Amino acid sequence: MKTLCGVLMHSRLAVTLTGTPLGLTAAKFWTRTKFKGTLALKRHINPTRVPIETRRATAGWRTCASPSSSLARPSAACMWGPGERHLRALLHRAGPWYSFLVRVQTNRLAERPADAAPHDPAHRVFAQLAATPWSGRHRITVDQDETTWLQVKFIAINTLPPVGKQKRYSPQVLTYIHALEENPPPGRDPIDWKLVTNLPVDDLSAAVEKLGWYALRWKAEVFHKVMKSGCRAEEARLETAERLAKFLALIAVVSWRIFFVTMSARAKPDAAPDSALTFAEITALDRIDASRTRPRLQRPTLAAYLLQIAMLGGYLTRKHDPPPGNMVVWRGMTRLHDITFGIAIGSKDVGN
Repeated sequence: MKTLCGVLMHSRLAVTLTGTPLGLTAAKFWTRTKFKGTLALKRHINPTRVPIETRRATAGWRTCASPSSSLARPSAACMWGPGERHLRALLHRAGPWYSFLVRVQTNRLAERPADAAPHDPAHRVFAQLAATPWSGRHRITVDQDETTWLQVKFIAINTLPPVGKQKRYSPQVLTYIHALEENPPPGRDPIDWKLVTNLPVDDLSAAVEKLGWYALRWKAEVFHKVMKSGCRAEEARLETAERLAKFLALIAVVSWRIFFVTMSARAKPDAAPDSALTFAEITALDRIDASRTRPRLQRPTLAAYLLQIAMLGGYLTRKHDPPPGNMVVWRGMTRLHDITFGIAIGSKDVGN
């Protein structure tokens, strides 16, 4: 028997521009061979000099971001969130398949402007981005009731590979977008995003569009929160990695459906309930509502039925409460399925 250090999951989630999750398009399970000694290894081996194909820790998201997926098309725009230091290697492997949008952390080398002095720091991306004037302002909503203004700028820069990799990779013209909050409230760090993309950005509206796209990345974090906090993936104590991988695959579908029902009701509140709920779930909610002295399902909409599910999970429906979240919907769906199962048993003739 071989002892492994847990199982990790890398996944690729497809969402609409309104934030509704369409489902998982890829998932990869892998495990480490050891925990201890990995930090000490970095003193002897520079991770940035190790070829990306041989890095075991990046195998998961390399598979999820692979253009060989049967769902990928040359016209499809893919967005992923691996470490930015691996971006150039991925582009080299992917070729023209990918349109990407990622957060910038590394101050990469850039082609020096023709009028730059010999010791001018303009050969770095951040210096050229800082010298670019602001293109305009954009207003966003931070919380339920809080809004703020962002200053936005963008510039296309001929980005060079690192000095040690210039024989392997070629320069690429990439567009960098910077969004900075004007007057952040006290007690909160200002919004300061630097993004890079190979998509065309010709004006302020295109730059703002890319900011909205990147904001959807948080949906992946919410999805994994439902898996961990709702379905309690990290509390599973199964004996083999194969069993654990099957369990994670199962609860990934459950977590997606909870997320899908919650966000569908926000995106299309007036949709029919059967667009996201099963016939048995709708029937159970109708019978629960019919047993009340004052029925609450006045309109047969998806938002109304989701509210009833959230109430089963403890949602109080107070006037200033935010819309039901994934966790309260998860608790409500768990209870609803128990009720649905009880109705199914009660509908059969006992003793026959």
